[in-house]
Amino acid sequence: MQRLNIFVLFFAAVLILPSCAINPVTGKRQLMFVTERQEIRMGEEYDPQIISAFGLYENEPLQALIEEKGREMARISHRPDLEYHFRILDSPVINAFAVPGGYIYFTRGILAQFNNEAEMIGVLGHEMGHITARHSVSRQTQQQLGQLLLIGGMIASEDFLKYGQYAMAGMELLFLRFSRDDERESDQLGVEYSSKIGYDAREMANFFEVLIKMNMDEERAGIPNFLSTHPDPGDRYNSVRRDAEKWQEKLDLTSWKVNRQSYLQMLDGMVYGDDPRQGYVEDYVFYHPELAFQFPFTSGWELENSPTQVRMGPPDRNALMVFNIAQQETLDDAARVTLQHLQLDVIDRQTTTVNQMPAIKTLSRQTGQDQKDVIRVLSYFIDYDGTYYVFHGVSAEADFDNYLQSFESTMTNFDKLTDPSKINVDPERIRIRKVQSAGTLADAFRSLGVRQDKMEELAFLNNMELTDNVTAGKLIKIIAN
Repeated sequence: MQRLNIFVLFFAAVLILPSCAINPVTGKRQLMFVTERQEIRMGEEYDPQIISAFGLYENEPLQALIEEKGREMARISHRPDLEYHFRILDSPVINAFAVPGGYIYFTRGILAQFNNEAEMIGVLGHEMGHITARHSVSRQTQQQLGQLLLIGGMIASEDFLKYGQYAMAGMELLFLRFSRDDERESDQLGVEYSSKIGYDAREMANFFEVLIKMNMDEERAGIPNFLSTHPDPGDRYNSVRRDAEKWQEKLDLTSWKVNRQSYLQMLDGMVYGDDPRQGYVEDYVFYHPELAFQFPFTSGWELENSPTQVRMGPPDRNALMVFNIAQQETLDDAARVTLQHLQLDVIDRQTTTVNQMPAIKTLSRQTGQDQKDVIRVLSYFIDYDGTYYVFHGVSAEADFDNYLQSFESTMTNFDKLTDPSKINVDPERIRIRKVQSAGTLADAFRSLGVRQDKMEELAFLNNMELTDNVTAGKLIKIIAN
């Protein structure tokens, strides 16, 4: 056993020794399993997946601003030779994040939450800091090292071999978040980079006030909010303020850019919250105006909509229904390729119709490696004028009959959407308005016709309190169709 452990340690050393690199920010040697070339390739692979999953939001002025300032910031960053890419994702969730290789993403939700250009630039610098300091690939290295040690334990212990797969899955989850040290370093870099291109980084600190107010548990359409990926604002407000003042003293510029009015004007008309054109629910019926289809689902079930698929299931999570689109050229190919890809064993296959649309119905099963965990899957492949929509209803084989009626009811009632009242729905949008006369924020909202039950939400959107005083002419955000 001792000789075996020595072999494992030697194997680990062989992998580790050639993998030290210089961190671009600290200048210190750092254990790293991912080269810069590999890092760039990772970003190139992640980017189309992220775009496919969440979609891009079109706002030319904001996109141009982010790209212009991003390139300017990149030139003074610790990795000026890296090519950076900037995306706006069509998600209402408040988040910004970066992936290896120079890819930075803002959701429209976080752009709506900023109240001036300097706040946005500070967060842009923060996300660029994660890239320049190589935080993501550093976490991946820790993950791989942890898995390597687990492999050693699995070789040495039969019990560990039995449960090792679960431990490795847990190791993947462990490093989903950045550490507090990573966050602090990115805060410092965000202050440095935004200050060097002339912005008042104290405004970045103001955004932490928004984070403290946020609901930490909120998630929509598969993308977590800022606090889920950037944990614990803690005392970061004061730290960022101190760092900003140090850089302002060091750089000694005559003025610092904030650009509140011009930024808010770029938000005017931006979609706010969920966009019903991309799908919405009324009375347990899912409507998709843009693609013109509808289907019901079981009362009490939960539904989650994303650009790539719709997921439905009961609260006990003992069943799941997934709806998406197959990309093959024929209905037969859509069924055959999808079932093969999912490695399902087909028990029964029938040609049928769903509301006069050609369809294929299949019943399949899949058996786990231990031959005990068996799932049953009901699938419908539906030809809607050459687009192939797919439903899968999944549960454990023992529970399948309990959910079969719910699966069938949804799948066989898929239909074309023709009702104008369900198609012609408009999203809520941000509207920028001038305060007409001095008073409190609540007074300003009332004068603009804002409902009482929406005032707290809009105060948060403006990062203000309803009792705050506002002057005549001040621009504020409200929501309207």
